[in-house]
Amino acid sequence: MFFETEENALIARRGNETVRVEGWGENSLRVRATVNAGFTGEDHALGEAHAGGAVPSLCEDGAQIVSGRLRCFVHTNGWMAFYAGDRLLLKEYYRDFSFANEHSPSMKLAAREYKPHGSDYALTARFEAQEEKIFGMGQYQQPEFDLKGCILELAQRNSQISVPFFLSSRGYGFLWNSEGVGEAAFGTNFTRFFAACGDEIDYFITAGETPKQILAQYTAAVGRAPRFPAELLGLWQSKLRYRTQEEVLSVAREYARRGLPLDVIVIDFFHWMRQGDWSFDPAYWPDPSAMTEELHRLGTKCMVSVWPTVDRKSVNFSPMLARGLFVRTERGSMQCFDFQGDTVIYDATHPAAREYLFSELKRNYLDCGVDLFWLDEAEPEYSAYDFDHFRYLRGPVVKVGNSYPKFHAKGIFEGMEREGKLPVSLIRSAWVGSQKYGALVWSGDIFSNFASLRDQLAAGLNLGIAGIPWWTTDTGGFFGDVDAPFFKELLVRWFEFSVFSPVLRLHGDRGPHDIPNLSEGDCGGGFSPTGRDNELWSYGEEVYEILKKYLAIRLSLRDYLLSVFDEASENGSPVIRPLFYEFPADARAWEVSDEYMLGGKYLVAPVLYEGMRERTVYLPTGRWRSFHDGTEYGGGEIRAAAPLDIIPVFERIR
Repeated sequence: MFFETEENALIARRGNETVRVEGWGENSLRVRATVNAGFTGEDHALGEAHAGGAVPSLCEDGAQIVSGRLRCFVHTNGWMAFYAGDRLLLKEYYRDFSFANEHSPSMKLAAREYKPHGSDYALTARFEAQEEKIFGMGQYQQPEFDLKGCILELAQRNSQISVPFFLSSRGYGFLWNSEGVGEAAFGTNFTRFFAACGDEIDYFITAGETPKQILAQYTAAVGRAPRFPAELLGLWQSKLRYRTQEEVLSVAREYARRGLPLDVIVIDFFHWMRQGDWSFDPAYWPDPSAMTEELHRLGTKCMVSVWPTVDRKSVNFSPMLARGLFVRTERGSMQCFDFQGDTVIYDATHPAAREYLFSELKRNYLDCGVDLFWLDEAEPEYSAYDFDHFRYLRGPVVKVGNSYPKFHAKGIFEGMEREGKLPVSLIRSAWVGSQKYGALVWSGDIFSNFASLRDQLAAGLNLGIAGIPWWTTDTGGFFGDVDAPFFKELLVRWFEFSVFSPVLRLHGDRGPHDIPNLSEGDCGGGFSPTGRDNELWSYGEEVYEILKKYLAIRLSLRDYLLSVFDEASENGSPVIRPLFYEFPADARAWEVSDEYMLGGKYLVAPVLYEGMRERTVYLPTGRWRSFHDGTEYGGGEIRAAAPLDIIPVFERIR
């Protein structure tokens, strides 16, 4: 390779390929590689200002660049390796005649690969397999917490969130800085990142002595969450769906009558006439301003559901179509989604589309006293996830699609900031950096069973490691039947888990579905079905007493929770954390997948199996006090009692 050095950057050229490695913050480097005439200049996820200070130099057999504790070596044959001092962190997978090592040199397999995809390329980056554990990458509905050995689709789907940053037990973090659909494979033979369509290979790597340092450096580059409002740390009440203004008020009044503080009540989908109207159906919501005024007097904020879909018969369809504000289809019909309507989807990557949407939300909701928005369907959801069939202003979905939910959150966040409103949106999807736009991510439409509950623990922990600290679930699961023999036990166990999670929120589509619709036809606030009641008192006295007890516990933790959220804003730490995040020197802590830390103080061991009434808990070295009975323990493995009204929780006292 031919090498050049600049202040803070190393450039290497070989044939048509150019590689640029430059300092991008403390102990961090950004790598870009292209076979085009030049780089695009796009920063993608790396939108924050970065510090310089990396030092490039020529050396034997190649060149290197050093950023603090991180060093990148580029061999004259073209392959790269990354070190912390002299300790290898990551090395490209390269097999060619000029690569003299113990592996076969005859494969003609380059570490960086560019295959034609129209005017762009399908891009591949390969790295040698290492002995390591892998965490992060967003949210996947699977029980695997350690992702080593997993193959992950890099695409947004309902309940699947691609945030392509991982933290390695070897002491580094890695961001695949591509907005496009692709795949990550953490094999035992090699690690591979693939983008189906792109201009250039682009990734960021950072090294640190602890996971906390790595997350701090990564989030310094991609952004951190704002300060979370203390008034939203209590109970959020939701169901599919409150159909009328009076239903909402009757629930809020009953919470007040029972002396149960209610922070937020949620008005779900199809409170509108048609998708894309973004307004209340006056037949069932005759006076939204009076409704929100009463809710506010009761101490409750109002959240409404906002979908990105627009029905062809919506009042907003024609003006938005004329302005070119919709997602485009590459073939045939312009339809994007067919759930209860013939709908298209607004293009959140289009600045004018974001402005149009927020102006409607302000006029029809905020001006009536609504406080918060629930950005459902935010992947966005298509009738079929044929990513090569859709195109945004920024480009084809297969090339830029994963960033859609971030732009969606950005438009709402910036509008709410202008209006002086709370900077929080409940949203079903996210990408790298969504956290800086107030994204409170929930885990999507999941099933009401214990297997799904177990999946949520891995999902929430890995999303936090990927840099997004605000996370919640549908407590009790979304698709469920209240008559199932295990449902009440599941709801209690899930609620206990949610109390010790970032946000406590009740939601679900509770069957059996035998409640008649309020109206006939195919539109309006009365035609869509509703599920069974889903309030704290809806499941009998025994369940109610347990849920009420844990709501009181949640409220007693409000000041502590706020301090944990503040830490997320200050250094990027997750709210719920794997044990290894707080105890990185403890080898056992890297193995535990069914416990977690709520901030740095509380170890939580949720009950994740039907019928379980005690469980094994690993306590890292130190002194611990039972949250429930005050018993003190040293480090090590214990058997903890877990009757139905107890989730094992231990306070770290030193």
